[in-house]
Amino acid sequence: MLEIKNLKASINNKDILKGLNISIKPGELHAIMGPNGSGKSTLANVLSGKEGYKISGELLYQGKNLEEISIDERAQQGIFLAFQYPTEIPGVNTSNFLRTSLNKVRKSQGKEELDALKFIKMIKDKSKELGIDEKMLSRQLNVGFSGGEKKKNEILQMKILDPNLIILDETDSGLDIDALKIVADGVNSSRNDKKSFLVITHYQRLLNYINPDHVHILSDGKIVKSGTMKLAEDLERTGYKGIN
Repeated sequence: MLEIKNLKASINNKDILKGLNISIKPGELHAIMGPNGSGKSTLANVLSGKEGYKISGELLYQGKNLEEISIDERAQQGIFLAFQYPTEIPGVNTSNFLRTSLNKVRKSQGKEELDALKFIKMIKDKSKELGIDEKMLSRQLNVGFSGGEKKKNEILQMKILDPNLIILDETDSGLDIDALKIVADGVNSSRNDKKSFLVITHYQRLLNYINPDHVHILSDGKIVKSGTMKLAEDLERTGYKGIN
């Protein structure tokens, strides 16, 4: 699904990623942990196509050079990024935004667009499945939302768009236990042998609910250690001191 070899990334002449390697197969969930400034969010930004980075190395998605795929095309081809800080968009209705996004993806895949009635049924079903209040759907996109509501909305988008590669950039940051469980339930209910996940997080608590297949430690722009969930548990006790 995703193959990264010797990825280097810099911005404003500052080197951030310094030779990162990771391979994520279909059906796998990988977690990346690391201290502040290690390059976690830069990795998410590069994968999503955010401009401003100078990059080198191999970056392949389903065998295709990701650098040659535009931001819009990445979404259409099944790449989804849940942001650490979702953007507020005044004047844009949440439900309308989701329907427009879904139909754009469906059109790019040669599928029939959903009419309003079919979409309303879908979004109500998905909201109920995730325990999300339907009132949120009639509000402006993320405007006035609490941190937890914004993250719930991101997971709802994920469920509706049904992507292949799902990147969660510190989605668990600042969540209370109820919102955290909604995020975890959304991830767990989406897992299958075709989807891949890259979960970027500071803490073990989300991983307790989603049980990753692989855990990687990112430090100073490189993955310095990989292992199982036990590695995350060890970090919870010892911290990042001594990891290099």
